[in-house]
Amino acid sequence: MTRLKMARACFFVTLFLLCNLDVILADGAVSCYRIEPGTMAGIISADLLLTLVIVIVTYHCASFRRQKMEQADKVYMNVRANRKSES
Repeated sequence: MTRLKMARACFFVTLFLLCNLDVILADGAVSCYRIEPGTMAGIISADLLLTLVIVIVTYHCASFRRQKMEQADKVYMNVRANRKSES
C-alpha cells in the first residue's frame, strides 16, 4: 500500500509542477493586458442586458406554449362533453 501512496504523491506533485510551469520559468517580467474600467463596465452591462433579453424571450415562448396547451385541453373537453350530450 505504501507504493500506491507514494505513486499518488509523485503524480500530484508532478501535476502541480506542470500546471505551474509557466510561473516557475517566468523571468519576472509579466505583461498583462490592461482593460479600462469603462470597457469592463460596458462588457458587464452588455452581458446583463443580453441575459435579460434571453430570459424575457424564453418566458414569452414558454407562456405562449402553456396557453396553447391549455386551450387545446379546453377544446378536447368540450368535444367530449358534446359527444356525451348527443348520445
